[in-house]
Amino acid sequence: MSSMYESISRKVDELRNEIINTLTHLISIPAVNPSYGGEGELEKANALLEIIRGWPFDEVKRIDAPDRRAKGGVRPNILAIYRGKDESAGKLWIVTHLDVVPPGDLSAWTVTKPFEPKIVGDKIYGRGTEDNGQSLVASLYAVKALMELGIRPRRTVVLAFVSDEEAGSDYGIKYLMSKHPELFDKKDQALVPDAGNSDGSFIEVAEKSILWLKFKVYGKQTHGSTPHKGLNAHEVAITLANLLKNLLITKYSIRDALYEPPESTFEITMVSGTATSPNIVPGYHEFVMDSRVLPQYSLDEVLRDIGNAINLVKAMYHRKIENEEVPRIEVETIQRLDAPKPTPTDAEIVKALVKVLRETRGIEPKIGGIGGGTFAAYFRMLEIPAVVWSTIDEVAHQPNEYTKITNLINDTKTIATLITTI
Repeated sequence: MSSMYESISRKVDELRNEIINTLTHLISIPAVNPSYGGEGELEKANALLEIIRGWPFDEVKRIDAPDRRAKGGVRPNILAIYRGKDESAGKLWIVTHLDVVPPGDLSAWTVTKPFEPKIVGDKIYGRGTEDNGQSLVASLYAVKALMELGIRPRRTVVLAFVSDEEAGSDYGIKYLMSKHPELFDKKDQALVPDAGNSDGSFIEVAEKSILWLKFKVYGKQTHGSTPHKGLNAHEVAITLANLLKNLLITKYSIRDALYEPPESTFEITMVSGTATSPNIVPGYHEFVMDSRVLPQYSLDEVLRDIGNAINLVKAMYHRKIENEEVPRIEVETIQRLDAPKPTPTDAEIVKALVKVLRETRGIEPKIGGIGGGTFAAYFRMLEIPAVVWSTIDEVAHQPNEYTKITNLINDTKTIATLITTI
């Protein structure tokens, strides 16, 4: 174990209480994404700016994306910059997000209320503790530890605290990349501590393509006693859903051991309809399918197959009722992300993180891919090598979400050491 790590470890231990207090304070401020009915990230961003006021960052920028749905009409993105010794080396981005998902069923929160963080043993409970509070605070105090030790890294470090990760990042990292492309360079590297596993051994370098589709099926409503006078939209939708599931998992069946799970997945996740009584044959039904597709496949081909399946179901059920052709089936794309090329396993960020985990935590890392959905994909689209890593129990979005203090402190030490290594 290096003397550098020992110095960092001692300093982080000295900051332990401050680290815990900062996390509990930030978690107490709701930052529910406006796409899910919340006010957004403004209050949390202001609290974070107040916390770091006076810290010796070389520059702190706040870049707001306009959004009328959010409190203050903006979605804030904060960049806290700690300059390195070699300006030609490129930057190290460490990207975490301010927004959280809604609490869900409040009765399921049995330890504490979602935004009243509570410490029980080694765990801090509250909405956003794991996703993404732990890593936000760990990255923040990793840099503070280096500041207090008087250590300047080789690369400039950019701590990016961004909005809108939970709903597609249009007001967050994607906004920064589209409106401020000058911030990014192919010499940069990126750490995205927004997924991981319980022992910190998993380094994600690849993600599947994401395709979220909403299927809107229109039949003809009628009374339950006269089904011949209408067309049951539920029945049509169920037929379509089953056909899609069987067709897609059969055709797109390649397995790639880099990913967990190793195959493409097509899951029906949400359903709704208009029937409000047992004796109504519904005239409308909608469902959502969440597809995670291996990058070996084209999403355009998937969409063509879906279109063919829709045409087949329409032909199966076609009829004319009161001069109206039914069924009608519409498809809305909720989210589409075509997977970029994986981060090469010999990229500097990968090699540095592997080295740090082996030498400081005795971990033999596993390098692989996931179903998709982190900031890393956007960096890879810019040909910036990115890894996703953290030590978490994977309780994000669940009631009684928590983070372990042990993980919070150890990840702070790991991130600080990584900054000095890369």
